Amino acid sequence: MSHTTSVRFAPLAVVGLVAICSAGFLAAFSDSSSAAVSHGWLLIANKGDQSLGIVDPAGNRQIAEIPEGGVTGHEVIASPDGKTGYVPIYGNSGVGKPGTDGTKLVAIDLAARKVVGTLDFGHGVRPHCPVFGPKNGLLYVTTELDRTVSIIDPHTLKIVGTVPTGQAESHMLAITRDGKRGYTANVGPGTVSVLDLEARKTLKIIPVSGETQRISLSVDDRWAFTADQTKPRLAAIDTATDQVAKWVDLPAPGYGTAPTLDGKWLVVAVPGARQVAVVDLATMKVAHTIDVPAAPQEVLVRPDNQVAYVSCDASAKIAAIDISTWKVTALIDAGKTADGLAWAR
Repeated sequence: MSHTTSVRFAPLAVVGLVAICSAGFLAAFSDSSSAAVSHGWLLIANKGDQSLGIVDPAGNRQIAEIPEGGVTGHEVIASPDGKTGYVPIYGNSGVGKPGTDGTKLVAIDLAARKVVGTLDFGHGVRPHCPVFGPKNGLLYVTTELDRTVSIIDPHTLKIVGTVPTGQAESHMLAITRDGKRGYTANVGPGTVSVLDLEARKTLKIIPVSGETQRISLSVDDRWAFTADQTKPRLAAIDTATDQVAKWVDLPAPGYGTAPTLDGKWLVVAVPGARQVAVVDLATMKVAHTIDVPAAPQEVLVRPDNQVAYVSCDASAKIAAIDISTWKVTALIDAGKTADGLAWAR
């Protein structure tokens, strides 16, 4: 794959200034907010604002928006050290729809609050979902139009390999905890690709429905979940056999999903019902439904397993849901068409 890379690093004097300014900035926060700083920040891909939002989770408010310098980034991931956000610039369209074809991925210094590096894929690939390999520290990004997952060295912003998905519109990616397998949701084909990330090859294509969306893995990697867009149900793929083993009925077609870290629940965005459904993974049935603002999209469970954040695209809101009570405890004002979420520790 041909590409060019442009990486810009802040000079040492600027880094020192950033450290000084950051210390002053943090001192201005309350004690509870300072405690949140030690635990992390919520990152939001604000599509309509073409920016990356930073949310103070203690104050439940967006404290910064960082221009991405691109058309629109849909998703974001934070580096393991929490210092850098990586945003693939997808373009101004939806998956499978006409529009611009994104060609870049940007690296954002979260302390300096600016773009410090750019990877140019060299042609339109609609890069979308970034995921860090849990063992090798490499960055995996779905590159839809090439029908691949690109493997990127996050330090040099160079492509070091690709994995073919064998399908069009490989939109979202989930990686097993050992880093060996990847699963992509292929929207238009309605399939899931099983990838050998070490051998960099497609192992299997799993038929699911006429159209799928999003994908996540249970905390024990036993199940891969993807939402059927043609019916109100969720496919549960047994990763031992790589076949759809169960269907979970939902109030309406689902979208993004995320498991709670204790492995007991799966939190599901249900846009058509303006709800979040909570699936009991012991019974594979919906145990709770929670009303949220319009167009819930993506779900992120906070690392302390106390809160599930749900981006609500059409509402420019993030719903914060208490996992112990399954009640919305805060609605956070975000940017226009808020979508992708990540946690920066």
